[in-house]
Amino acid sequence: MVDTVNTDFLRKHVGYNARRAALSVISLFVERMAQYDLKVVDFSLLNLIAYNPGITSRQVCASLNILPPNLVSLVGNLDKRGLIVRRPHPLDGRAVGLYLTDAGQALNTQAEQTVTALELEATARLTAAERKTLIKLLQKVYD
Repeated sequence: MVDTVNTDFLRKHVGYNARRAALSVISLFVERMAQYDLKVVDFSLLNLIAYNPGITSRQVCASLNILPPNLVSLVGNLDKRGLIVRRPHPLDGRAVGLYLTDAGQALNTQAEQTVTALELEATARLTAAERKTLIKLLQKVYD
């Protein structure tokens, strides 16, 4: 029987620590965003459209690192909820731009406030400078 679990090796690795931190934040996210019926990827898509009106599916897939077949259902769900609309792209007749409706914009604004609050709560043991540094360092890993 083990009294104390030794995680020394694991704690020296980025993947283990990043995953543990992500799980902490994501569990709060799931709990707090349930009121909006938004999953992580739904909010990411909504927010991406908010800051990039007219963004195409190809651009969304590249930005969120998701496959086109998965995006189809995500866009469809937000469309059914009246949060986004699709319009022909002004320069590329084959592409469709995604835009938030007024309801989508309102939901995104509320959800952003919730995300900001839950992230501050999840990282309460960090100073503002440490939080900023952590974000920069994590971005260096995947950018």
